[in-house]
Amino acid sequence: MILGKVVGTVWATRKDEELTGLKFQIVKHVDFDYKLKDAFVVAVDTVQAGVGDIVLIATGSSARLTTVTKNKPVDAVIMAVVDKLDIAD
Repeated sequence: MILGKVVGTVWATRKDEELTGLKFQIVKHVDFDYKLKDAFVVAVDTVQAGVGDIVLIATGSSARLTTVTKNKPVDAVIMAVVDKLDIAD
């Protein structure tokens, strides 16, 4: 899983039929202090995340295991909005 921050939305009016109705978000990876990294991913949003939300992303074949993305041609999915991180020193 990847910890990230939603920084934008992708609009695609022409796309594969299997993707109709799905919302695509741009998510930048973050560290434990929520500092943005250079890496990003475009992910299907299954939890109604919004810009600014810290989220968990699943990638690869796991991205196709949610109710919304089952058997769809996706490689990344937002599957949780993070409320808080507890990190032991």
